[in-house]
Amino acid sequence: MGGTPGGGSSSGPQWALILGASSGTGAAIAEAVARRPGLDVFGVHRGRYADSAARMEQAVRGAGRRVELWQADASTPESAEAGAEALRRLAGPRSVKLFVHSIAGASMGHFLSRGEDRLHARRIRRTFDTMAHSFVYWAQALVEADLLAPEARLLGLQNPLDETLLPNTALVSASKAALEMYVRHLAVELGPLGHRVNLLKFGTVMTPALKHVYSPEALARLEQAHARMNPAGRMCTVEEVARFVTVLAGEDAAWFNGATIDFSGGMTLKLLDLVLNP
Repeated sequence: MGGTPGGGSSSGPQWALILGASSGTGAAIAEAVARRPGLDVFGVHRGRYADSAARMEQAVRGAGRRVELWQADASTPESAEAGAEALRRLAGPRSVKLFVHSIAGASMGHFLSRGEDRLHARRIRRTFDTMAHSFVYWAQALVEADLLAPEARLLGLQNPLDETLLPNTALVSASKAALEMYVRHLAVELGPLGHRVNLLKFGTVMTPALKHVYSPEALARLEQAHARMNPAGRMCTVEEVARFVTVLAGEDAAWFNGATIDFSGGMTLKLLDLVLNP
């Protein structure tokens, strides 16, 4: 099937397709867009955060919207095609108003290390599939299945690591840079069809995944570091990110296209200040 023309019409409720919807930023976005602009939610997740997923489902239903969770590894083209087919059976064609790529899975380490943190080929491929390539896989699957509603919004999530060189984060930085290029090119390809593709950049937020990786002591140090790095003196919250996504899903943000939107609260400005004035 072909792509959705800009003047096409959608029938029935409109949906938000959210990769990584069971916890953290993805779950917060699911809850927010269920309230405003009032979208049903099709959430893709790996099944790791059952309690958080259940709370998200309850919140979406409490807002009067439908929610369907689909468990899969969202990083492969096969899962994108299967997920698009499942969503089309559930919601019908031209039903996806918002697509959010909120999955992560980067390997940390060094390219030239001889130890366990060596970034070998399998880890590189896996990181790029999860953090970057999957955005393209799902965009292709949505177009092929004729799932994009008129003036649909496709949104990737970015962080300031593309502007810094922090230890162990080479693959995060590189894959996010690739994602930014994918967003720009897809914005050009989908723009004539009436759709918008953007990238939302924000700093570190406290999520279950972060708490799983770091000890309570390390998390405390992380929060202290962000107090120095951000002019507001604190970390951003997933709720703040989610509320801004509802703005991007609305008509007032319809002219954003191919943009990398800085929602870091001035974090990158303060990083430069810390370098110059340690």
